[in-house]
Amino acid sequence: MSILHDTAVRGFASDNYSGIHPEVLQAIAQANEGHQIAYGEDVYSEHLQQVFARHFGEGVTAFPVFNGTGANVTGLQSMLPRWGAVISATTAHINVDEGGAPERIGGFKLLAVPTDDGKLTPELVDREAWGWGDEHRAQPLVVSITQSTEVGTLYTVEEITALADHAHERGMKLHVDGARISNAAAALNLPLRAFTRDAGVDVLSFGGTKNGAMLGEAIVVLNPEAADGLIYGRKFNMQLSSKMRFISAQLIALLEGDLWLRNAQHSNAMAQRLRGAVEAGLADGSIRGVSFSQPTQSNGVFAILPDGVADQLREKFRFYDWDASRNEVRWMCSFDTQESDVDAFVAELGRLTTA
Repeated sequence: MSILHDTAVRGFASDNYSGIHPEVLQAIAQANEGHQIAYGEDVYSEHLQQVFARHFGEGVTAFPVFNGTGANVTGLQSMLPRWGAVISATTAHINVDEGGAPERIGGFKLLAVPTDDGKLTPELVDREAWGWGDEHRAQPLVVSITQSTEVGTLYTVEEITALADHAHERGMKLHVDGARISNAAAALNLPLRAFTRDAGVDVLSFGGTKNGAMLGEAIVVLNPEAADGLIYGRKFNMQLSSKMRFISAQLIALLEGDLWLRNAQHSNAMAQRLRGAVEAGLADGSIRGVSFSQPTQSNGVFAILPDGVADQLREKFRFYDWDASRNEVRWMCSFDTQESDVDAFVAELGRLTTA
């Protein structure tokens, strides 16, 4: 097959735009020889359980799935009865970016709470944590948070612990959407279990695709009493891979060594380089009229641009509007973002804002 795209082009739209890390590609190729039992009975999927146990402790169970929406919907569904509801931030991926799948496919109600920084607190949870026993209200039984959040902010260990304690005291469970959990661990400089299992998280959606995998996430049950029926739910939600060894091999490649961490550290560093260069440009006058709407704590930069600049900048670099009504944009960095990509982007931003 001929190469159909310019392999030198990189943008700042999404860490999903990046390719597959070469070490992950190699792992897929190595798993490709010969036959293995289908539907997860292969040696790679078996070994993956040991790999997750090293990161999260003994007694956890990982269920590989195809994508993040499948992980969230299937994982949350396993935590709830049919009358259950999930409390989340309004910005949560399950609320705004999953096409209604949690409610249409998962069959549970979302109770979304506005936040300024994408993060829930016990006080914000309590805005929707009420009505237990009221037959007219969907029962709030799970709190779902995202780490790192959709606006690039981070929960500390103490904040997650407080949310877990608050939820558990009220008979609720805590779910984490960890599509970018590796970036969170890299930024916090903590092992994965420190702000998940050890902090009281019950079920985790572990992300691989945004951090160098081709496809593949995992639902990680940290508290066996918090989820039920996943072996059935994964199938009827169309998330059971017949050739599961190729998903498992990717997650092994990321997690058995430090590839997951190296990739996340690099994408975080590129976001810091991007923000720092823009801040320097604002200070010396080579960039004008740009401000930041969120702290840059992981691999995303959120900024507000002067009128018309976003569309002009997109003529060379792809990225998304976040809130077009106030010219807010999102710039995402990936494991393969280069310093030269950042520098070229900032130079073009400077040219457009000072023209």
